[in-house]
Amino acid sequence: MSENKYERIGKEIVQVIGEDNIESYVHCATRLRFSVKDREKIDDEAIEKIDEVKGVFYNAGQYQVILGAGIVNKVYTALRGGQPDQEDDPVKKDSSSSNKEKGIRKAVRTLADIFIPIIPIIAATGLFLGLKGVLFSDAFLGLMGMSNNDIPDYLQTLISVLTDTAFAFLPALICWSAFRNFGGMPIIGFVLGLMLVSPALPNAYAVADINSGVDPIMAFGFIPVVGYQGSVLTALIVGILGARLEKKLRAVMPNALDLIFTPFFVLLTMMITGLLILGPLLHFVEMGLVTVVTQLIDFPLGIGGLLIGFIYPLAVMTGMHHLFIMIETTLLANTGFNPLITLCAMYGFANAGTCLGITIKAKKSTVKVTGASATATQLLGVSEPALFGVVMRYSMKPLYVMISCSAVGGAILSLLNVQANSYGLAVVLSPLMYIYDWSQLFAYLVVSVIIFVAALIITYFFAVPKEVMVEDQ
Repeated sequence: MSENKYERIGKEIVQVIGEDNIESYVHCATRLRFSVKDREKIDDEAIEKIDEVKGVFYNAGQYQVILGAGIVNKVYTALRGGQPDQEDDPVKKDSSSSNKEKGIRKAVRTLADIFIPIIPIIAATGLFLGLKGVLFSDAFLGLMGMSNNDIPDYLQTLISVLTDTAFAFLPALICWSAFRNFGGMPIIGFVLGLMLVSPALPNAYAVADINSGVDPIMAFGFIPVVGYQGSVLTALIVGILGARLEKKLRAVMPNALDLIFTPFFVLLTMMITGLLILGPLLHFVEMGLVTVVTQLIDFPLGIGGLLIGFIYPLAVMTGMHHLFIMIETTLLANTGFNPLITLCAMYGFANAGTCLGITIKAKKSTVKVTGASATATQLLGVSEPALFGVVMRYSMKPLYVMISCSAVGGAILSLLNVQANSYGLAVVLSPLMYIYDWSQLFAYLVVSVIIFVAALIITYFFAVPKEVMVEDQ
């Protein structure tokens, strides 16, 4: 029954957009993204009336239909005739970076397509880390008359497998996704990523620890060779270059030799390039990026948090927010914490509060219905229906309130030094990223509620658009 439902939703969406009007399509975490020939031919209201559709908007040459996490995958699969995502899917490759997107937009979209598939793994790992922090804390164990010494070694080992594996092999996940996105064989990318963290290499974390006694292997007397555990940028560039090299080799390699020699030359070339050239160079770039971001966040008087809280809603409006995913992944891999998402998360609470303020006071029945649904959707992590369908739809005042509240929330959290241990969990689920420390969790919850309530009250009294105060005729 569910299969028929999602197939029907997909067919209705395509019918309204127009099959001849669609150049290509793909999905992200919450939306179906259609590259269309003529945006003016699409009836937005007809799309929004389709079951499970939470809103629509047009950005950077793509008509985006908001369905929500989980639902979008099922509708996309139904559109493909029941076939799940394929690594060599031409529909996905053609549409992952629309031809209408150029320059920085195209680069950001490419980063999103690479990092979005690994978000669930990092989010789950963060939740495991949080639960480990609670269950193994002295306070919790003390309630049962236990200490860490009473926990069996096998149990600690099993917990470590849950909490450490994703970050230990993060380069493999990134290379796999990069190959998948750029049309290479993902299994080659996965093996290439594993080579970057091979046990035969000195562990990067051990080398960085001056007390470990582990030193890098010196190649040619001056090139340090180490593993690249947690090195996001190295894995990303190696994956992209490796996929492009594979495609070029396949274009010239005789069919009889292609099966063996294309992977042979790709792995050999990119292993040497990654470990001896790109890795040592990009390591300094990556460390510089981490330093810049952390220094911005730690800027005195919460100014850094204020700027990030201000910028992030604007990034969402323009589709540039996907760039933050790479930075967050880098922070997590190198520091174990993600203060950036903490500051960005205030946008979700401010947006929900602003949307609800309009919804409560509005007299227009369609706004009340749309606003109630959009608020609930935002609280579950999908912001576009509230942002584009309510907050920005009628005037700029609600937008000013939302951005201001987001910025103030970012400043407060920056001053309190609150930081998550994961990403991928939004709004009502986001507190799960702070359960590793009760003081962090309490501070985050208090500030989040304050920002939500402040946005609601300020909007209700000062920023409700006049257009929504007119009753339906």
